[in-house]
Amino acid sequence: MTMQTPLSRDTDPARSVARSRRPGSLRRTEGMYYLFLVPALIAFTAFVVAPACVGIFYSFTDYLGFGQWDFLGLENYRALVSDPAILASYGFTLGFAAVTVVVTQVIALTLAIALAKKIRFAAGLRSIFVIPMVISGIIVAYVFNFLFSNTVPALATSVGFGPLEQSILGDPNLAWVAIVIVSAWQTVPGALLIYTAGLTSIPEELYEASSLDGATGWKQLRAITLPLLGGFIVINTVLGVKGYLGAYDVIVGLTNGGPGSATSSVAMTIFGGFTGGDYAYQMANATVFFIITVLISVLQLAATRGRNLRLA
Repeated sequence: MTMQTPLSRDTDPARSVARSRRPGSLRRTEGMYYLFLVPALIAFTAFVVAPACVGIFYSFTDYLGFGQWDFLGLENYRALVSDPAILASYGFTLGFAAVTVVVTQVIALTLAIALAKKIRFAAGLRSIFVIPMVISGIIVAYVFNFLFSNTVPALATSVGFGPLEQSILGDPNLAWVAIVIVSAWQTVPGALLIYTAGLTSIPEELYEASSLDGATGWKQLRAITLPLLGGFIVINTVLGVKGYLGAYDVIVGLTNGGPGSATSSVAMTIFGGFTGGDYAYQMANATVFFIITVLISVLQLAATRGRNLRLA
């Protein structure tokens, strides 16, 4: 018969937990917490919150960005709702964001499912597909600008394909297509990584059990893959909408808002006003745009919250 030796005072887990809960330990923990929190909070307030509050205040004035100003109340906001250029920029931005987020999610999910299969060179292909994510958006835009302006028309002319013999960047009805293509090309890798992580979290036993029940690949996709990827689809959709609503560098590099103002986004309109002596008016525009972006994000999360809980 063996005898169990009692735990010493230094190795007893209960005593260790009790010591960690002593007032002195709690005070040290709280001190470290504030040591990390306070500097970050001060920096965030100084460089984000305070400038935003100042900008919102100036949106109620006629401030030009320099010199004197007078208080106007809601005049800038009233002018926004009747400004054709502002309304056109919102229409383009919302439509572009909606189309691009759908295109990006479909392509990224398709690639993620394909690369999750046991195929040759899958690891190498994943590495290749994420390269666009690390390239600057303005560089990508200038490269594709050259392709759409020179290479694509030359190839179309050589094969006699009339619709593309002229650059689509010069067509007010097709320039947005080029922006969607380039934006999707650059953002698919990020969504691909998130979907790949989601696919690896799905137990392989589910697919094996469904195969024994006679489920085909399409049925497995509908009944297993898509439902269990619901949370990841929500994440990619929210991130995509947020990013596309603020699109700027890709549009500047491709069309600079043209032809005319056909592809002028809200972000371009706001920045253009800041440098064109229209500071207060565009600050009102920026405030409205911020509210719309927040509302869209809240509606997205509210519409999918119940689904996320069920998946969890």
